[in-house]
Amino acid sequence: QVQLVESGGGLVQPGGSLRLSCVASGFTFRGYPMSWYRQAPGKERELVAVITYNGGSTNYAASVKGRFTISRDNAKNTVYLQMLSLKPEDTAVYYCNVFIDRPYWGQGTQVTVSS
Repeated sequence: QVQLVESGGGLVQPGGSLRLSCVASGFTFRGYPMSWYRQAPGKERELVAVITYNGGSTNYAASVKGRFTISRDNAKNTVYLQMLSLKPEDTAVYYCNVFIDRPYWGQGTQVTVSS
């Protein structure tokens, strides 16, 4: 079955950085685009970044463009989200996502940006 396992979240000060990882299994990872979403308390889940199946193209939400970078390693079935210059408004649970026959989600990893 499809599994997505995120890691790398934590507490970081404003201006700091984190790298999230998502290890995928149960499907042909190299054949699918992958996405990162986030959900802040009291808000709807929002798309943060997406990467094509071969990493050749990426897209970002306007709020993170220039600060976050999505990448993937198809040999390791892993997608990453490098986050720089973090702001308090980046605080959220971050989820890895793939759409196959339906959307699949990981359990999420908490990112808290606070001094």
